[in-house]
Amino acid sequence: MRRLLALLLAPFVLAVLAGLVLLMPSPGDYARVVEAGRAGQSAQGVPGLGGQTPVDGEVLRAAGEVDCTDPNLPAPAPGEGCVAVTVRLDSGPAPGTRIATLAPSTPGSPRFAVGDPVVLAWSGGDPADPLGYTLVDFQRGPPLLLLGGLFALAVVLLGRWQGLRALVALGVTLGVLAVFVLPALATGASPVPVALIACGLIVGVVLPLTHGASARSATAALGTLASLALIGVLALLFAAASRLTGLGEEASELAGVLGPGLDVRGLLLAGVIIGALGVLDDVTVTQTSAVWELHRADPAARLIDLYGSAMRVGRDHVASAVNTLVLAYAGAALPLLLLFALAGRGLGDLLTAEDVAQEVVRTLVGSIGLVASVPVTTFLAAVVVRAVSSSSPSTRGEPA
Repeated sequence: MRRLLALLLAPFVLAVLAGLVLLMPSPGDYARVVEAGRAGQSAQGVPGLGGQTPVDGEVLRAAGEVDCTDPNLPAPAPGEGCVAVTVRLDSGPAPGTRIATLAPSTPGSPRFAVGDPVVLAWSGGDPADPLGYTLVDFQRGPPLLLLGGLFALAVVLLGRWQGLRALVALGVTLGVLAVFVLPALATGASPVPVALIACGLIVGVVLPLTHGASARSATAALGTLASLALIGVLALLFAAASRLTGLGEEASELAGVLGPGLDVRGLLLAGVIIGALGVLDDVTVTQTSAVWELHRADPAARLIDLYGSAMRVGRDHVASAVNTLVLAYAGAALPLLLLFALAGRGLGDLLTAEDVAQEVVRTLVGSIGLVASVPVTTFLAAVVVRAVSSSSPSTRGEPA
């Protein structure tokens, strides 16, 4: 059975390796695209730093509202003004320099206080000229590092060595996204193949790394890959049937920077596939482990009994996981939902609007794949665990 599992996984491994060779851009190509993207952001006025240089600083003084006399700032609404902010530059071309600048004072603008670590955008020119700097954001590194440390500590305390392996696997996942997915998409590779290759690579590395190289991990990988294939097909069909363009706010800005060659709908489909993987591997690993433990408790259980018992566990898992998936997407789109609600649009208009319909398709396609993964993975696990156990009489009841 282990040999059969290896034969079943071999085509996926070869496809992933071939995809990496074909789709991985050279560092030089990616660097040129990044440089062109920075220039395009600066020229088109895309929010953020664009082609400007980020400079760290600290707020020394934040005065009350004053008249907006800076011609580089947008005119305030009636009754609104600007806040005079004095900042000490901690990096950039003139560290230690103090500059005075203006920040808009509107309902949605950030409120600066003494001691706040901030980020400014420097447009070049005289480093001591205050007009060359614009307040753009807060520095969020320290609290995010603290939160990340607490997360890692919690995982290691509960999972011990397996938790440590899970953190390493998380680093591998982030590495795949940063080293392969983003460069490949930026240099014009087709998004759906990139997403499928990335998911195959993540599954092939993360599952054995986290749970060990065993028949159990191989079974979970097969169930995950089969469900991902279903999700990819459904996403392709229903994105086309729903006439989804993928042109949300961020995608529109991205298309303006990278040009008309960007496959925006493909980017939407790639997001559906990669987003679904996070929930899928949770379900497939859990179902496989449930089958293994049920077999350990009753090594003589028939295939149909083992499958039925594990499916009862799977139904509970699916019921809660689908709700989690829906709430996760609803939470991400909450400002958009509120905006439509305040516009007085009906539920039908709300659900069929482009931005919301994207989330509906994403949620339902991911949920269907999630539901399908349970019987598929459970059946595979029940067959494999019995075969592995029967082929290893010395470890019967405790298959790998």
